[in-house]
Amino acid sequence: MTPLTLSVIKVFAPAVVSFFVGLAITPALSKLFFKHRLWKQSSRTIESTTAAEDQMSEEFKKIHNEKGELSTPRIGGIIIWLSVVITIMIGYLNSFFFDNDITTKLDFLSKNQTLLPLFALLFASLIGLVDDLLQIKGGHGFSDGISRKYRILVVLCIAIVGAWWFSVKLGVSSIYVPFIGDWNIGLWFIPFFIITMLGVFSGSVIDGIDGLAGGVMISAFGSYMVIAFFNQQIDLAAFSAVIVGGILAFLWFNIPPARFYMGETGMLGLTVTLALIAFLAEQPLLLPIIAFPLFVTSLSSSIQMFSKKYFKKKVFRVAPLHHHFEALGWPSYKVTMRFWIVSIIFGFIGILIALIG
Repeated sequence: MTPLTLSVIKVFAPAVVSFFVGLAITPALSKLFFKHRLWKQSSRTIESTTAAEDQMSEEFKKIHNEKGELSTPRIGGIIIWLSVVITIMIGYLNSFFFDNDITTKLDFLSKNQTLLPLFALLFASLIGLVDDLLQIKGGHGFSDGISRKYRILVVLCIAIVGAWWFSVKLGVSSIYVPFIGDWNIGLWFIPFFIITMLGVFSGSVIDGIDGLAGGVMISAFGSYMVIAFFNQQIDLAAFSAVIVGGILAFLWFNIPPARFYMGETGMLGLTVTLALIAFLAEQPLLLPIIAFPLFVTSLSSSIQMFSKKYFKKKVFRVAPLHHHFEALGWPSYKVTMRFWIVSIIFGFIGILIALIG
């Protein structure tokens, strides 16, 4: 077996395992979700993250699936990160109990490539799970879960730890600029890292239509999987592939009508992890391209808020952007599929720039 063949197997085999693990654990988890009625007990109130008038408008009420929100479990993201953890443990235990050259090489849990993003995925996902459970249980002023400013604070803390890890432990002080080369920014690397992670997290508002966020995330993680593979970061590529497998398993049950929603336990962990993987793959500047739907969706909300505050008028019928297209009359499935297509195309563009530049 050639080294290239082994590397390909190391990347794709765990992805397949993660997918089937996700399919295997979902029936039991789904039964648990419905048994304990893990959905919101009352409709959302308005947060300051988007224009309040948009959320209260007749256009939003027409496209908002309030019935689904009050009858569909919202912690489906558990399936994704649990599939990742189980798959990683299978690989690790397999190499531990059946120690040979092949099993050792197929174990992709490594300190320098996968430990930090795994920790970030679990920590952020658990915070997201707490947020979802608070929204589900409601009461005591937590009907909308943890306020967005505190979620931002959590991401900020993770970003600070990540920036410290890269700067101090890994000695990183430069970023790679495609077609130019490494650009040493010294201590400015730390605020750049933090701002980038917060920027990716802001794209979590894309989780508003069945299957939309899942498809976009598959394309983003898949793109960095390819980039990491060509960088000879095989463990990182395998980790990205395992996340893709977990999201595919989730998406199997999230195609309209969704059996459950991803919730913050999915999006919080995935956005934080995506940012970390981009830095580990040494291509953070490609994030706005590879994760284009996340950034343009976040930007649409910011533009809407700015325009309404300073010009007293809306740019979009409803923000974020995917709801704008729904308000124009696009069926939700058309919005989802077209966002998927855009994600794939921009993922290809990002990969090409990474390989050529």
